Amino acid sequence: MKLCFATNNDHKLSEAKDIAGKDFEIVSLKDIHCFEELPETSPTLEGNSLQKAQFVFQKYSVPCFADDTGLEVEALNGEPGVFSARYAGEHKNSADNIDLLLNKLGTSLNRKARFRTVITLLGMEASPLFFEGIVEGTITDKRRGTFGFGYDPVFIPHGYTKTYAEMTLQEKSLLSHRAIAVKKLGDYLKDHIISR
Repeated sequence: MKLCFATNNDHKLSEAKDIAGKDFEIVSLKDIHCFEELPETSPTLEGNSLQKAQFVFQKYSVPCFADDTGLEVEALNGEPGVFSARYAGEHKNSADNIDLLLNKLGTSLNRKARFRTVITLLGMEASPLFFEGIVEGTITDKRRGTFGFGYDPVFIPHGYTKTYAEMTLQEKSLLSHRAIAVKKLGDYLKDHIISR
């Protein structure tokens, strides 16, 4: 079964393919020749993931799913949240975003944070379906690791001593917020689609 993941982010695509396994062929936006900028104007992760999925499904008539992810830091009242990708500006530079985050946190002893991913699936049922993944953790005081992307170098999931960026793709795939949401999506598809 072919499903479009509404992204051109190779890291996200690799994670999704790794988790989805052989039952599904996960393709990217460029694979379906979609090169437009997807809309992300909602104030919520749910709204943004729905917007992106609707854009692709309505224009390309292909079953698809889209995600939106936010890093929510307790001491910053949930920032950067829905603005995680463009926290330091519309240029969406990960290094600048991390710099701003660490500067805002300063020497705060409260480093609690969580990553939250919301995936919207369209084209399988009459209504959109939502799948959420949450991983609680802490923010480091400096970057650690060279793998991953985004805020991975400064986020340590609870129960671990490594940041996401110090983990291999396989290690991160077992416990990431996106992995949790994608696994829920995969379980749904296997239970409701393949078994039909």
